[in-house]
Amino acid sequence: MVNKVYLESFESRITDELLRMCKQYGVLDGTLLATDDIDARWNEFAPEYMADAVPNIASYPTVAIAWAGYIGMAIAHLWDGDWSAHCKDCYKSFYGEQGFDDMDEHIVRDIIGFHLQSKEAAKIEEMMRRLGETALTLIRRERVEPQSPMAFHVYARVVKVMYKLGAAIELKRLGYKFEQVNLPNMNNGMATC
Repeated sequence: MVNKVYLESFESRITDELLRMCKQYGVLDGTLLATDDIDARWNEFAPEYMADAVPNIASYPTVAIAWAGYIGMAIAHLWDGDWSAHCKDCYKSFYGEQGFDDMDEHIVRDIIGFHLQSKEAAKIEEMMRRLGETALTLIRRERVEPQSPMAFHVYARVVKVMYKLGAAIELKRLGYKFEQVNLPNMNNGMATC
């Protein structure tokens, strides 16, 4: 049986730690920007992503974690552009020429639009690598039995957080932010001054 309370706590802790890193990089202000449309795509993509990533955990653990952030960036970028044209894109449309292996380069170059030798692409690569490495360290600190059902659930939570971070990073880069909205006081359905 899965300990959902533990998993929720772990997800919260890893989100806080990775958000802190994103703030240090200057790509987020400590807030996880999100939309229902973007979040819903992860729910659709997660099974296929897990099928690609899990076999890579032993040899390429950082890649198996970080690529979810790249997918989040891609979805946020497409959401900001022509969402009606891309809202049903299949998971494999994010593959590079070598499939899952170069998904990061395809997303940075062909979807977000940065030359792979640009400063922007280098910053994204470094940041995603460090976020993935930190997430991996946090997983290892949990001392969850490798290849156990709980290890799978912990990993699934981590890649979901990475996806959401990637989406938030791209939304922020595109100019989105949270703003306080002051609504007029309502009294019996009438606005008062």
